Amino acid sequence: MRNSTIPLINEIPHFLEYCDVAKGLSVKSIENYKNFLKQFSDWLQKTKQRRLLPRELTQDHIYKYRLYLSRQINKRNGKILNKNTQNYYLIALRALLIYFSKNNIASLPSENVGLTKQFKAPKIKFLNLDQIEKLLLSPDIHDKVGLRDRAMLEVLFSTGLRVGELINLDREQINIEYAKKHKVDSLELPITGKGGYTRTIYFSNRAIEWLTRYIEKRNDRQKALFINYKKDNMGGNKRLTARSVDRIIKKYVGMAGLPSNTTPHTIRHSYATDLLEQGVDLRSIQEFLGHRNISTTQIYTHVTSKHLKDIHKTFHSGKRLKK
Repeated sequence: MRNSTIPLINEIPHFLEYCDVAKGLSVKSIENYKNFLKQFSDWLQKTKQRRLLPRELTQDHIYKYRLYLSRQINKRNGKILNKNTQNYYLIALRALLIYFSKNNIASLPSENVGLTKQFKAPKIKFLNLDQIEKLLLSPDIHDKVGLRDRAMLEVLFSTGLRVGELINLDREQINIEYAKKHKVDSLELPITGKGGYTRTIYFSNRAIEWLTRYIEKRNDRQKALFINYKKDNMGGNKRLTARSVDRIIKKYVGMAGLPSNTTPHTIRHSYATDLLEQGVDLRSIQEFLGHRNISTTQIYTHVTSKHLKDIHKTFHSGKRLKK
């Protein structure tokens, strides 16, 4: 191990570069690390420890930082940071210490940063099939914008794509001519998603049908599969942004009378939940969603607990055993 002469605060940008170049994390993940570690930087500066070196970080520093976090106010709701949120800040600090270890920089071991005990899986919000159907039927398919939106919603529910993955799809990736000629009822497409992880996504016959109708109405030369018709630049990039997709879905959520907190990610949750309720195993769901670790996928298991209870009661209640 080498003793770094660079203060902890100044090592953080190097860690973020490492996340980008060496680990290949997404822009959003890196942004999250940056935001969470800013709290740690602020604490170091407020406590006049701006020059603290990695090797000088002690268990006492960690304790005082955790105490500091427990008294911080969440600007969104004016309440004390809940334990889950505090843990996100601590997990980011752990990641920084792991970076030090991997780069032979003397510092406190990452396992010395304990987490608060109440670290429950977030409550998953999802739509049932009736609600999904209402959402899919909301766009007015008689104009090009509505046709685009119907195709987009169908693709989201068919594939379980993240919004970032959806907006990065290109028209040339969808071989509509092949699908029409051979009358295929499904379409496979390899994509590289979050963290540089490659997986295969699957378009249902219904999604292919709406994509075909949408693409056949296009008379532009834009590369993107889903474009913004409101942009007035004729030759420039008209690819939809994540924010645009979010606004579009909010619009149809309102029209369909669905819960106002429904987001594009809610459709992804609904996709996973529907697969689980149809009996698909968790490992397959993990592959469909592109999760590196099964622990990430396990957040869905509690959603279907009642469904599984009903199955157990129906098929394994003990009634078939002889008394």
